[in-house]
Amino acid sequence: MDFTVIGEIKDIETFATGRAIRELARLQRRYGRGRWRKRKGRATVRLADEAIREAEVHWYEAAGISRKEVKIKRYVD
Repeated sequence: MDFTVIGEIKDIETFATGRAIRELARLQRRYGRGRWRKRKGRATVRLADEAIREAEVHWYEAAGISRKEVKIKRYVD
């Protein structure tokens, strides 16, 4: 699903770090080594059909490697 995050992500939480991330080996191969975290937050997103919705988004990030693989987990209305 194609979407764009509009504005800032709010209520950010980290819910997995390091070896607790199932995809850690793949992330390190693809983006490089780092202190990886799996995070979630709420954001306003613009969908491919131009609809604007509030959603819970999840992503991976590491120091110096910014946000990677942002995905919508559920819509919040």
